[in-house]
Amino acid sequence: MFLFNSKPRPTGPVEWLVVFLGNPGDQYDNTRHNAGFRAADAFERKTGERIRRIRFKALTADLMCGGRRILAMKPQTFMNLSGEAVQEAAHFYKVPPERILVVCDDVSLAPGVLRLRKKGSAGGHNGLKSIIYLLNSDQFPRIKMGVGGKPHPDYDMADWVLGRFSPEDAKIMDEAAQRCADAVESVLQDGFDKAQNKFSK
Repeated sequence: MFLFNSKPRPTGPVEWLVVFLGNPGDQYDNTRHNAGFRAADAFERKTGERIRRIRFKALTADLMCGGRRILAMKPQTFMNLSGEAVQEAAHFYKVPPERILVVCDDVSLAPGVLRLRKKGSAGGHNGLKSIIYLLNSDQFPRIKMGVGGKPHPDYDMADWVLGRFSPEDAKIMDEAAQRCADAVESVLQDGFDKAQNKFSK
């Protein structure tokens, strides 16, 4: 029996990198800092492609999305060295910063809120800081997923971002991850400005 595979095969050069930020390892599952990996899981469900091939210090998938050939990436270097994986892939495929879409958590936004930005500073995020440093550019688009801020000013930020969501917030984040996967497709298919108007709430 032959099975028909309806998924389009990647053709042409890789045009975009889509980078989902997080920390590898089961101990970091469901933590606030791993919102990007949560979005990657939703992206896998949406596209039917597994991000699992080890390349460029990352788990990767070469696929078509929004009519574009992309390399989806989950860096396995830990958050503060994420730029190493991005730099290697960008150099190999000759992808400029303007076509590197980064998905990450944001403690300044309420849980589940999405915010699309075309460029900008790291805003204290170590993953973005590493990417900016190694690309020597902050001119890359990003989708930020709100994970909520510290409950009080004295709370240690590292403890907060490596903490886990409550069951209620976990459900909110799962829904946000699905919207984020849709937003990734929209950026690739419709352009950043249209996606920003649609998904930045």
